[in-house]
Order: sequence, then C-alpha cells, then structure tokens
Amino acid sequence: MNTHAIAPVQTLLHQAASLLVYQTVLSDAPGQAFLALLQTIRHAERNTAADNTECLHAYGNWFSALADCKQSWQDYLLTQVLNADNPFTQQAQRSALQDISPALVAAARHDLQVLQQIYTCSSDQLSQWVKVAAHLTNSPVVWSYEEAANLDWLRSTFHEAPDWGDGVEPLAAHYRKQGVGLFAQYKALQWQAGQLIGIGSPDRVQVTDLVGYDAQKEALLKNTAFLLKGYPALHVLLYGSRGSGKSSLVKGLLHRYGDDGLRLIEVAKAALADLPAIVEQLRDLPQKFIIFVDDLSFEEDDDVYKALKVVLEGNLTARSQNVVVYATSNRRHLIREFFGDRPRPSDGDEVHAWDTVQEKLSFSDRFGLTLTFEPANQTTYLQIIHHLAKQADIQLDAEALEFQALQWATRHNGRSGRSARQFIDFLSAELTGVGGAAEGKDRK
Repeated sequence: MNTHAIAPVQTLLHQAASLLVYQTVLSDAPGQAFLALLQTIRHAERNTAADNTECLHAYGNWFSALADCKQSWQDYLLTQVLNADNPFTQQAQRSALQDISPALVAAARHDLQVLQQIYTCSSDQLSQWVKVAAHLTNSPVVWSYEEAANLDWLRSTFHEAPDWGDGVEPLAAHYRKQGVGLFAQYKALQWQAGQLIGIGSPDRVQVTDLVGYDAQKEALLKNTAFLLKGYPALHVLLYGSRGSGKSSLVKGLLHRYGDDGLRLIEVAKAALADLPAIVEQLRDLPQKFIIFVDDLSFEEDDDVYKALKVVLEGNLTARSQNVVVYATSNRRHLIREFFGDRPRPSDGDEVHAWDTVQEKLSFSDRFGLTLTFEPANQTTYLQIIHHLAKQADIQLDAEALEFQALQWATRHNGRSGRSARQFIDFLSAELTGVGGAAEGKDRK
C-alpha cells in the first residue's frame, strides 16, 4: 500500500489513541481486534509476505469477534457507548449536565466526535483495505448483521445531529435513567463471590402469566410503582404454598419495569451477610433495585438473618430509598422454632427466653408488606390451565383439557401454578407428536 492509501488508516489509529474518557469503547475483543487490524494494514506497506499473512489473520480475528457478539460493527460501537463506564458517564447518571465539570463534558464531546469517525469506517471499507494490503484477487467476506431495534433511538439521535458531540445531552439523560456499566448492560444480576454478575438470559416470565392471585399481584405492582416514582416503598414478603407463582411474580416485574430503570438482583440465602454491603453499592445510583431472596427461611441456630434485619429496619445509616427486598418463602415464620425453644423454668434456660422467641416469631413482621398465596382450589387451577393452554395455542376440547389437567394434578404435585405449567409443557410436546397424541386420548 502506498502512503496515500494508508493515510485514512493512520488517521483512524491517531483518533482512537486520542480518546480521553471513552477508551473502554474499544477495550473489548471486537475493539481490540479492530485496532490490531488497522495496525497490520498500516504495516502492510512494507509489502512482505509475512505482513500480508498477518493482515489476513487480523481481519479474521476482527470478523470472528463481531460474529461472537452477533452485532454489526456500527451496533457494537453504539452499544459500547451506551454501556460505557467512565468518569463522565458515572457523573452523568448522578448529576445534571450543567453540574458536571466543563472539562469533562468537553472531553466527552471530543470523544464522541472521534467515535463518529470510527463509526463511518464500514465493514466494506475494511474488507477493501485488506484486499489491497494482502494483494488479494477478491475482497474478504464482508461482515454484516441486522441492525438491532433497541438502538434505533440512538441512531436517530446521531442522524439528526450530524456532529456526535451534540449528542452529549440525550446520552446523559439515558445514563441517568438506565445506568452505566454493568447496570446498563444487564437488568437482572446475581451476587456471587462478593461481586455482582450480570444475567444474560433472565427468565422471560411475564406478570400476566400469573392467574388467580389478582389482589396479591395488584399490591406488588403498586408497591413497585412507588419505588420507581421515588416514593417510600415497602419491603415485601411473599409466602404461601409451593408452586403458587411467588417467584414468577417477582421475576415478571423485571420485564414490565426494566425499561423504566428497575433492576433485579438475586441474592442467595448463603450470601445474606453481604446485604448491607450490597445496599451501600446501590445507594447513590439513580436506578431502582429489588433485592430478590428466593425460598427464604432460617434454621434455629442460623444468625445470618441479622444482616437482613439491618437492611429491613436500618441502622444509623439512613435507609436507601432506591432499594427494597422482595423475599419469597413457604413459611410464615421465617425462623424455625421448636417446642423446646419455649421457656421452661430450669437453671439452664435463658432468663428472658420469651424475648428470643418473640424475636424469631416477629422477624417476618419486619417486612412492611406481606402477601399470602393460598393453595389453588380446583376453579383457580383450571383457570390457570385454560390461560396457559391459550398461550401455548393448544387446540383441545375444554372438557378433555380439564379432565387431563385434573388427572395430572392427582398423579403429580397437586393443584398449583407450577403443576399447571408442567402439565401444559408436557401436553404441548405430546400434541406435536413427541409423545404421541393418541396416548393422551387413551388416558382419557
């Protein structure tokens, strides 16, 4: 390649090196592969066989990295801009743009202008450069991928403002609502080994999937709406029979309110001692967080509930207004109590033993809102069956459907939403021929 031909490549490398706060946009595998490709194209002016081979390898690495991401080059850059975790985005999610250092805002504008130039370097252009650099007869396959619909608003914003530097204000508004870094990339997270881990494929259950517990659903939705609007929201205990949909209802909140800034963080019972530390990490963020503790209960000698008690009741630190705990349990009294715990007059007993008993019994009362899920009766169970059958597009006579559903409940796990879901999943497979529809008719 002659000097004139590689000038645009050198310009892109210089521009990438000039990034001030948005360096992380090019820090992942596709970005690093892009920079490595530009370097090999620039070095190809030496016109040696080795350099040509390196250029082909570099193009292959970049192509493969984007294929792993399942994104076009342009969508990758836009996604990185939205998820960027840097001094500007961190301050933008907490403060109004006018309250951020002018130098930091200027740096963000500069970087967006640089990224605009990198964005215009198309996959087709890179393929053409590689063809010339490696002296190929044909250009390498051009990487392409369908544009993601969730990025349309940002494409439109940048299209209407030809200078990406003018997009600082709408981006800052996005950071305030959707967060940055991990909280921008994921709406569902887990606390593992002392850190938050994003969940790439959260459960797709919807609030509307739950049938038969309308009052409980309405109360939970109302409380969650209070949280999102910045009003005082209550910690919630959902307890009752197994398989009644308690966990599904909490998970369904994410898909209803995730775009409104709600984040769901699952914390295992074994990690409850970390709850105060988790809450402190979330305290000053603009998003709203539900800490989800599933199947909560404690043994008699288990004192990790004290960490949860601190979060529920607070300590000298003011309660965080953007965090609530939603816990599910099959037990109304969360701490196991034995008749042997009841105070009896003997030298070996605690003097104020009733205080200990009351602490155990009243722990669940520290949740501001308790929602009870009674076992499904036959009417409710069949309502759930018909609802799920309609969603699954099962074409079966209502009488036959109910007959088989009741048989399933008798032979398996009783009447519950979970049993209904298991029956519908089995029936769907059966009716498609996997298990043989005729077998289901014979059972009737």
